[in-house]
Amino acid sequence: MASTEESVEGNLVKSVTEYVKSYMANYDGSHDFNHIERVVGLAKYIHAHLPETPPRDQQVVVLSALLHDVGDKKYLKPGEDASTLVYELLLSLGAVEQLARTVQTICLGVSYSSEIKDPARVQDLIQSHPELAVVQDADRLDAIGSIGIGRVFTFTGARTTRSMADSIQHFHDKLLKLESMMKTDVGRDLARERTARMQEFLKWWDEEAAFSSGSPLPT
Repeated sequence: MASTEESVEGNLVKSVTEYVKSYMANYDGSHDFNHIERVVGLAKYIHAHLPETPPRDQQVVVLSALLHDVGDKKYLKPGEDASTLVYELLLSLGAVEQLARTVQTICLGVSYSSEIKDPARVQDLIQSHPELAVVQDADRLDAIGSIGIGRVFTFTGARTTRSMADSIQHFHDKLLKLESMMKTDVGRDLARERTARMQEFLKWWDEEAAFSSGSPLPT
């Protein structure tokens, strides 16, 4: 019986993976399938290195990591409803209703902007769905460090007409704050090193950009 259940779960993950790979094929390089693969890998790592309590469902962690950007408002397609898109997809692929509802809820809770608007709601969701803490940390870890630096400029170039200076401001407005918003000890440890890498990068940036003002900084 157990092997049959594992086979069903594996097939669902495989089907979702193929869907996400196709769905995100037109996303720019900052939010492409490579990003999803990194978030899934980080989520698995965090899940494996956390205490067993509170109990978490690894299938929920993996599915939520795979689907967390499906329905992202930055890329939402006409006619799509972000509040039900993941739920309806999972049902269509044979998931039971409770699993589909849980994963949809977690995906809707990952957003940084949503947490800024209502942090108490996110804390309540984590109490009910501890998998959210894992997936949220994994997604935010991929937004910082050396990969995060690359993603900032990739998104700016692909989706906006903002300057590089505006991209630098994004580090101060958001990315340097993410370490303090990590929900797990594992995520916090990983974020500390990635934040240090960004701070070093910003130091280099300031040193090089200072030449444009005619007042280079001492090195």
